[in-house]
Amino acid sequence: MSIFASDALKGEHVLVTGATGGIGSETAKVLAEMGALITVTGRREDKLNQMAAGIREVMPDADVFTHAADLGNEEERNKLVKSAEKAYGPITLLVNHAGISGGGPIEQLEQEDMERVMHLNYTSTVLLTQLVYESMKKQQKGAIVNVTSLSGLRGTYGGTAYAGSKFAMTGFTHSMALEAIEQGVRVNAVSPGFVDTNMGRASAEKKADRQGSSLSEVVKASIPSGRMTKSREVANTIAFLLTDVAENIVGESVKISGGSVLR
Repeated sequence: MSIFASDALKGEHVLVTGATGGIGSETAKVLAEMGALITVTGRREDKLNQMAAGIREVMPDADVFTHAADLGNEEERNKLVKSAEKAYGPITLLVNHAGISGGGPIEQLEQEDMERVMHLNYTSTVLLTQLVYESMKKQQKGAIVNVTSLSGLRGTYGGTAYAGSKFAMTGFTHSMALEAIEQGVRVNAVSPGFVDTNMGRASAEKKADRQGSSLSEVVKASIPSGRMTKSREVANTIAFLLTDVAENIVGESVKISGGSVLR
């Protein structure tokens, strides 16, 4: 059940990247429930179609356009934006969720791995945002939410590559926010800790292995709330930041940690 009105984003065209991931797919569902026109993208066309079918099964009238793309490829980025705008008109809202994990302790890092993580998590996102921002400027209206991480606010063991890319996204969020607000466009970020997704559980299990403990022990010891964040909780936070209710929230990194940042 949505906590937002069914017409809260009516008439808005939202592009959600990394839409086949746990947070991305849940975000698309929440935004569809709010009446938005949704464009979803990811690398796997079959997964995109499956996700869109799932949304329409619950909401037959939902407007969901799918376009598979590798955001690391300039031609595919351009095609994505053009196809989306042809389907539903100018993009007014953007959720940058696409990203990958990767890296390891500094001794194990290789240049190719570092460049791959930075390119997909940071550079590709910035370049896609450039394309979408052009139409937002013309309308003098829009909102962008970047899905970063607590790893973009403080370092983690073995996180040199990944945390580096997320710190870059935090800096991008803060810096673009100052420029974009002059054009009527708000830019913010959400920074989750461990989220109960495949990627989140894998990260927590890696920490548990390193400490010689279990996943449940890591969660209990590091998160005061005693549990991982649900994808829906992150999606609801993203949705809030996209609404006009949040019109004076600019350049923020909203932490969703279950209290773990207090330890």
